Amino acid sequence: MELLDSLLRPTASRACFSASATLQGMLDFEAALAEAQADSGVIPIEAVDPIRQACRAERFDPSQIAAEAARAGNLAIPLIKHLTAAVKSQNPDAARFVHWGATSQDVIDTGLVLQLKGALRLIEADLDRLIAALASQAASHRDTVMIGRTWLQHALPLTFGLKLAGSLDAVLRQRAQLQALKPEMLSLQFGGAAGTLASLRDKGPQVACRLAANLGLAEPDLPWHSQRDRIAGAAAFFGTLTGTLGKLARDISLMAQTEVAELAEAADEGRGGSSTMPHKRNPVACAAILCAAQRTPQLVATIMAAMIQEHERGLGGWHAEWEALPELVLLCGGALATSAGLIEGLEVFPDRMRGNLELTHGLVMAEAVTMALGETLGRLEAHKLVEKKCREAVATGADLQQILAGDERIAAILSPEALARLMAPENYTGAAAIFVDRVLERVRRLV
Repeated sequence: MELLDSLLRPTASRACFSASATLQGMLDFEAALAEAQADSGVIPIEAVDPIRQACRAERFDPSQIAAEAARAGNLAIPLIKHLTAAVKSQNPDAARFVHWGATSQDVIDTGLVLQLKGALRLIEADLDRLIAALASQAASHRDTVMIGRTWLQHALPLTFGLKLAGSLDAVLRQRAQLQALKPEMLSLQFGGAAGTLASLRDKGPQVACRLAANLGLAEPDLPWHSQRDRIAGAAAFFGTLTGTLGKLARDISLMAQTEVAELAEAADEGRGGSSTMPHKRNPVACAAILCAAQRTPQLVATIMAAMIQEHERGLGGWHAEWEALPELVLLCGGALATSAGLIEGLEVFPDRMRGNLELTHGLVMAEAVTMALGETLGRLEAHKLVEKKCREAVATGADLQQILAGDERIAAILSPEALARLMAPENYTGAAAIFVDRVLERVRRLV
């Protein structure tokens, strides 16, 4: 499916999950293991350098490893076999200590965690890029009035800045969640055959401590071979972040519809065109983000279902994670990078927003008038009166302000000037500016 990579996974994270990177992650574990064991007096120090020198992915044929994995049941078994042979060709004594005391799952899980570590660095950078873009646009449009929509219908005025601040607020929360999750997500897996490290006698905990330090990973209290909450937590994070991006893309695509025309994606040569209609300007970035948001829930569900693993080593559940988690990371990373570019280049049309506000000839300001009248008439009586006037405005096609001004009861309470103020959308955005400022202040504190 690499033909679609640039469209659906346009991110440097792809390199973190290539065949070479997958092998290198496992080989990095083996090299660090040998060093930790030598430092702990488990294997001879002379064995470390030959093992480390052999732990380079370019020395191994991924297609051969893949073919042999079909019979072995996982990638680690054939890789370790070929690694041992490579070390033996240079130093037969050192070859005896390759993969000493470890199990295949230690190699595969820790290798995956190392890949995830590299991908997270890129995702964090794109998160910060998106935050900066959303903050800039929200500040620019803090007071740009537009119509709010509920059930896809006109509701009340708000500001485009508030709409963007909603997405910014969510992304800021997810950035904080990632920082809290990282120590658990990036944890060493090292337990040996059944999670006891019995093969290392009394040196197991010492080796684990040094191994975690060598790899720059957190050291868990004990191995987590069949306790998959760390993987599930990572999946939930990526799924939630992608869902947030999908919400953003859905709103932008709806606002970019021809009939609405309040926003547009950046216009570039050859971007968003049609194979037959020269006039088309399709929201292609939104489409890619929404595609990711459609796919990620099923991947998260796969990983959640895989948590139910048997005893000390899962049968099938563990295997189900191998493709699901990398794909989830890549889809999320792609959607994130695309979202940052989308917001950076977003075209905003305030005049069109104002025009759409006026489509209903003042009906969207009915609540403002109702609340003002309610202070004298009571809320329910005011609601009945204004509702009746709204029906009259719809039936005649007249402007609501004109209909309201012609009612004696209303005129006795509201002067023409007061009514005009109530019918001005910019006067009925409530605390929108305060809410935007609160979120922008959180962004400033990040710098």
